[in-house]
Amino acid sequence: MNNIKSLHWFRQDLRLSDNPALHHASKNGQVLPVYILDDQNSGDFSMGGASRFWLHHSLKSLNENLNNNLSLYHGDPLKALLDIIDRNNITAVYWNRCYEPWRIKRDTKIKSALESKGISVFTYNGSLLWEPWTIKKDDGTPYKVFTPFYRKGCLNSEEPRRPLPKVSTSNFIVDNAPSLNLEDLSLIPAFRWDIQMESHWNIGEIGAYDRLTKFIESGIKHYKEGRNFPAKPFVSRISPHIHFGELSPNQAWYLAKEKGSDKNIDHFLSELGWREFSYCQLYFNPDLPRKNLQSKFDAFPWEDNPKNLLAWQKGQTGIPMVDAGMRELWLTGSMHNRVRMVVGSFLVKNLLLNWHHGERWFWDCLVDADLASNSASWQWIAGCGADAAPYFRIFNPVTQGKKFDPDGEYIRQYIPELKKLPNKFLYNPWEAPKEVLDKANIVIGKDYPEPIIDLKTSREKALNAFKSLKKRRSVKGS
Repeated sequence: MNNIKSLHWFRQDLRLSDNPALHHASKNGQVLPVYILDDQNSGDFSMGGASRFWLHHSLKSLNENLNNNLSLYHGDPLKALLDIIDRNNITAVYWNRCYEPWRIKRDTKIKSALESKGISVFTYNGSLLWEPWTIKKDDGTPYKVFTPFYRKGCLNSEEPRRPLPKVSTSNFIVDNAPSLNLEDLSLIPAFRWDIQMESHWNIGEIGAYDRLTKFIESGIKHYKEGRNFPAKPFVSRISPHIHFGELSPNQAWYLAKEKGSDKNIDHFLSELGWREFSYCQLYFNPDLPRKNLQSKFDAFPWEDNPKNLLAWQKGQTGIPMVDAGMRELWLTGSMHNRVRMVVGSFLVKNLLLNWHHGERWFWDCLVDADLASNSASWQWIAGCGADAAPYFRIFNPVTQGKKFDPDGEYIRQYIPELKKLPNKFLYNPWEAPKEVLDKANIVIGKDYPEPIIDLKTSREKALNAFKSLKKRRSVKGS
């Protein structure tokens, strides 16, 4: 083995298996593994509270897997890297690429600065099945619709890279100067709301692979239809593990394909494709988190109602399916995908509140808060994004609850004050007769809120607001 000293910069790749940059660094001699918490370059996109909680436990797990050889830093990565390189005689730096606009800008600057000092820099794709710039239409422009993006672009492109073996930990070294302790990063909140959240997850590479394998063994066979039922165990729940890189999408892709091919497996693979589509949208539209992809929505008559926004955030809207989802988010750091669409539709359509409010709340509360997926998904539900749901498609939370939580398991789990209410009125308790409410020990407005809006009236209002856009465009064009 060569006596080369390399540095591997961990970012969103907190794993030893299928880690391209770490794999190649390890083949060339000793490796100094580092993680740098960058709150300096991230600007408005510094990690939210739930993500920081997850990161704490993920770094702890990674360090254990590295035999306590992980060195931790906080601040500007360029300065940190130059200091580490200088005092450890590092000759090469390895990392897996990130695709957020601010990270691309930062990493470009760092690579140039390091190479100007004679340091070799090697970068790899460790978090996507296909690089965004490789999936384009025949005319060289990016896809704007998912189905052709996935079927014509992805599936006709080169097969995703096969997972690499786990890296040996025998040649890892530590910084010659003491690095920070994990606690020094201050990722855990002072008010310990995270303790409840932690109980729902097994954070780290081992837990990630365990969750994936269990899903492939049992959940995936019901995935296509079963994924719509929030009380059923038919979703993978691997998104935070993939976001932090405890698991690669390549591992998920090939483990699923090993099961063969049917409608359930194919649908799961297409959901991995949706993640790729979101990253392509962000890559080609760097303003995705802040700017409507469809500019006509710039004139949308959003309302300003802090009281309704707070009720939505707290799961106190008086609409059980919405409140159950928002409480699940607060307690677990996650929310079932079907319910995400319901609560999103309710915010931007029934409440007529700008999708940015939802995007920022999810950014802070989700353990899988991902700039690409979060931004693209909120633009999708608001009707202003690429291949978006039409604005006039308004999810009725009562209908959605009856259809996808028919036994009321999900609602009763997160809204225990309604647990004695019969299914007939569980989804719309404001319509329950007094004798039914009395029997269930519920006083609407006291034990559970009255609805903050009327679903039918608010739907009509939303449709009229959307019609006003068309009128403004026709006037502008006349």
